[in-house]
Amino acid sequence: MENNELKNIVKEKYGEIAEQSKLQNETSCCGVGSSCCSGVDYTIFSENYSELDGYNPDADLGLGCGIPTEFALIKKGDTVVDLGSGAGNDCFVARALTGETGKVIGVDFTETMIEKARENTEKLGFNNVEFRFGDIEKLPLTANKADVVISNCVLNLVPDKMQAFKEIYRILKVNGHFSISDVVLDGKLPPKLEQAAEMYAGCVSGAIQKQEYLDIINSCGFKNISIQKEKKINIPDEILLNYISDSELELLKTKNVGIYSITVYAEKGDCACEGNC
Repeated sequence: MENNELKNIVKEKYGEIAEQSKLQNETSCCGVGSSCCSGVDYTIFSENYSELDGYNPDADLGLGCGIPTEFALIKKGDTVVDLGSGAGNDCFVARALTGETGKVIGVDFTETMIEKARENTEKLGFNNVEFRFGDIEKLPLTANKADVVISNCVLNLVPDKMQAFKEIYRILKVNGHFSISDVVLDGKLPPKLEQAAEMYAGCVSGAIQKQEYLDIINSCGFKNISIQKEKKINIPDEILLNYISDSELELLKTKNVGIYSITVYAEKGDCACEGNC
């Protein structure tokens, strides 16, 4: 599919998700609201936020694959940008870390998510958290804006990941850094999984190889790149069999293809260029 087609799939699916509860999202195929496995309790990717300062249940749709704020080294007064901010879950946790003197900006591609996040912000009475509609490949932010960029299980949904990381580099201040949780692969998925639009919106078929992911970050000029956390994600057979046959599933297991959630850290550095150091 073309990039615009993929973006439209994501926008449509996450527009549906915005209208669902956390429980509905966790009991559907990777949080995409499908009926293919509704009623089965699969919390496949998401982490438990409930004990974190700033956590707001209304903003938690159960869509992440990590807790990037846990590793993001956010300080009081920082400007934090969250890419793919959804209903605001990570933004509100980041706000608890950056405090009243800081600023948190969420960017999302789905209008319904922006509306939901703004409603949550108004309920909480925060005046230093805002949400902007925008494309991660062309962020609605000026250069050198952010001390810290975070993102949670979103960049795997962006078709042009190189452009996304160039944009992250552009908006970061000199010596700023990011902490991003995302889904990557170790080994090749079957073609039917790669082509499944639903699995793309569910964060699996849009994922790329882990080393390719790290190479893209490096090629955009970032330094001190490290994986802060890594865990293997086990997609239940019942879900995979909606897309591939029994024999293809067995072959997938023998090839030992791994789907991983990783949280990656990197710094912009102090060079004057924008993503081509």
